[in-house]
Amino acid sequence: MLYSILFKAAAETVTMLAQDKKHLGATPGITSVLHTWGQNLMEHPHVHMIVTGGGINQKTGQWIKSRKKFFIPVKVLSRVFRGKFLSKLKDAYKDDQLLLVGRIAELKNTHRFEALLNTLYKNSG
Repeated sequence: MLYSILFKAAAETVTMLAQDKKHLGATPGITSVLHTWGQNLMEHPHVHMIVTGGGINQKTGQWIKSRKKFFIPVKVLSRVFRGKFLSKLKDAYKDDQLLLVGRIAELKNTHRFEALLNTLYKNSG
């Protein structure tokens, strides 16, 4: 479930921001790959994305070329992604879609889960 949330939040973030005329004003092509380990071989799930250098304008059907090397600022991407990821995590918890066993079994307690979410929202600024 967490990997699904990770992919959906990442794709929705890039698509939504790219469609904003402030950044691109078009829908880009995206290829995503799950990477589960960091360089130090510690568990570190994250998504790598290859995003086209432009996209299709949904109204005109024309290709819009990206104006900058990085068409969406990293800070903007980070904030939107965190919000989407945490919102989807919260929804999955409410819908009882998370398997909370072992070291994280205590998160079955709603107050503990909400405390975790509050900490994550505070750390996302």
